[in-house]
Amino acid sequence: MRLTRCQAALAAAITLNLLVLFYFSWLQHQPRNSRARSPRRASTTGPRVTVLVREFEAFDNAVPELVDSFLQQDPAQPVVVVADTLPYPPLALPRVPNVRLVLLQPALDRPAAASRPETYVATEFVALMPDGARTESPGQLERMVEALRAGGTRLVAAPIATANPARCLALNVSLREWTAHYAPAPAMPRCDALDGDAVVLLRTRDFFNLSAPLARPLGSSLFLQTALRGWSVQLLALPFSAARQPPLATAHARWKAEREGRTRRAALLHALGIRLVSWAGGRLEWFGCGKESTRCFGTVVGDTPSYLYEGRWTPPCCLRALRETARYVVGVLEAAGVRYWLEGGSLLGAARHGDIIPWDYDVDLGIYLEDVGNCEQLRGAEAGSVVDERGFVWEKAVEGDFFRVQYSETNHLHVDLWPFYPRNGVMTKDTWLDHRQDVEFPEHFLQPLVPLPFAGFVAQAPNNYRRFLELKFGPGVIENPEYPNPALLSLTGG
Repeated sequence: MRLTRCQAALAAAITLNLLVLFYFSWLQHQPRNSRARSPRRASTTGPRVTVLVREFEAFDNAVPELVDSFLQQDPAQPVVVVADTLPYPPLALPRVPNVRLVLLQPALDRPAAASRPETYVATEFVALMPDGARTESPGQLERMVEALRAGGTRLVAAPIATANPARCLALNVSLREWTAHYAPAPAMPRCDALDGDAVVLLRTRDFFNLSAPLARPLGSSLFLQTALRGWSVQLLALPFSAARQPPLATAHARWKAEREGRTRRAALLHALGIRLVSWAGGRLEWFGCGKESTRCFGTVVGDTPSYLYEGRWTPPCCLRALRETARYVVGVLEAAGVRYWLEGGSLLGAARHGDIIPWDYDVDLGIYLEDVGNCEQLRGAEAGSVVDERGFVWEKAVEGDFFRVQYSETNHLHVDLWPFYPRNGVMTKDTWLDHRQDVEFPEHFLQPLVPLPFAGFVAQAPNNYRRFLELKFGPGVIENPEYPNPALLSLTGG
């Protein structure tokens, strides 16, 4: 049987369609990595680094010059400029596809991804470029990439030739103690943090996996997070040039930038849970727990403050305020002739290490009830709340028949004063709370009282305070620390 010309054409078309269908079916069954090989090889010929500009002031900057300097070296260089809101005055950025301005503030007319800078970073590495930098040397970023790949660090940095070039620092961050401690770096050029102007390069996945990668000030934020993770940075001898027209050239612009920088840094440290910064020169900077601010935690439930559930101890600013309040109250009591002694957990802290227990939230003192009339502040507290000349608040506690001295009217960190009286040689009181240490005890522990270092001063304590504490808490309590309510939360995690 002979095929007609029409039948032959139809057969050829059917055969061709079958071949195309077979090819696409074969392609779909190939492993993903084999299908991706070709684009990956092609991408290595382009830039491997995205320049990310985050640290600049909208009102006065040299960002356009920074961007232009990189585009002159490589017109295809990806650049992402990140701002919280639309900068004003507007940034004069080149209108090219590889330069993007990303706004972190969401907008009703934009998709969620538009406010996420990682959406626009497709390279393996990202270079964090501060305002005031520029490049005049081809291949600087590539040399940083090679140094990162050759070294044993997660970050590399290059100084900027400004009046404040980068220097290495050691940095220890303790979330449990809410502290950041800076010191001179013991071994350069690898260190935990940098102080000064620098370009920092790291892998894109490392950067965007940080808790708050774009928080400002960017340098402070970055190194607090990387030091906590144990990542080091290598400072390279590969300086970048400073801008020909540096930003913040006027005194007013510098004043405004410094003011806003302090506000940002305070907000950053508060958000990251840092309440005390110890700088390399020994200066201490405190955040939180002033007379005008509320304390760093809310109402305590079940003797277990909220911060313990976060794996943290008492914020250091709170401990400082408690020490100040305790010293002041003891001074007032001693001047008035009121017999007092360290009680409960405060005595336990003094016996262990001469200070407040690191996770305690108040200070407890016992006093003789018959001495209350000797103290003007306590007499006033009997009738109502009294704010003394130092701003401390003396009042009767709402929970029972005892006194409370608060750090201020706003900040309710406090010292509790428990009035005891002797009955048949035993010290007792009228208000008992559901605390295991809240028990009667022989008066001979108070005859005589003995001095004991506590919270930076010397306070009075029961004699034979070890037996006194074991009567209240149980044997071995000094050597075996525990949270106040182990049934809710245990120090050992059991």
